[in-house]
Amino acid sequence: MAGYDAVLLDSIRKRLEEEKTNVASRLASLSTQDPFADPDRASDNAASDTEAFEESNHDRVSAQLEELQSQLTAIDAALLRVGNGTYGTCSICGRAIEPERLAVLPTATVCLEHESKRKQ
Repeated sequence: MAGYDAVLLDSIRKRLEEEKTNVASRLASLSTQDPFADPDRASDNAASDTEAFEESNHDRVSAQLEELQSQLTAIDAALLRVGNGTYGTCSICGRAIEPERLAVLPTATVCLEHESKRKQ
């Protein structure tokens, strides 16, 4: 563990759980907005411009759903790290992830040094 006390870890856990609830709620809400989720869509004989609009909306919703699912996966992984004592430890070098980084991105798995190397 990166030296976090129980009070701080509890605060982090609560923040992550709140964010998980928020993301899961957005995920459920967005799922209902996909025009392809309508079971009658295939037989509605919509005009081609309507089809194009629905296709565009489906692509938009699909991309947003994918992003939200990715966030949910990252939150679950961070909660697991909190539970097993590895939260705040860089998965590459084993050093502590900067507290400022974790304050902004509580799901971070690597320190700033290794994040910048990833992006090069």
